[in-house]
Amino acid sequence: MVGCLKKEQAVSEKKRKIFSGRFKAGVALEALRGLKTVNEIAREFGVHPTQVGLWKKELQEQPALLFDARRGPRPVDQSASPERLYSGIGRLKMELDWLKKSPGSVCRRPQALGQPQ
Repeated sequence: MVGCLKKEQAVSEKKRKIFSGRFKAGVALEALRGLKTVNEIAREFGVHPTQVGLWKKELQEQPALLFDARRGPRPVDQSASPERLYSGIGRLKMELDWLKKSPGSVCRRPQALGQPQ
């Protein structure tokens, strides 16, 4: 039990490595060249072979995103902001409630609701 506890503490004390985009791209490009095996590349760069494969796959599947990001962030559509949408919903609910309460509104007429007079 004590040995197991020490082992768990040792594992939890390890910190994850955070790799930069430049490093990932270099590893992925090396894997795409195909001059070395995945295990050789992983040993050379100090990463797991599975990670090399994932970065290579990501580079192959989404090459267009590399060039889109250089133009800067896309402008945010202000009409889709949550605050504006919620305020519009609130305004529409208030209008609907007002129409339901007003005596001559279409909502209060039996024909409008599909009921006979």
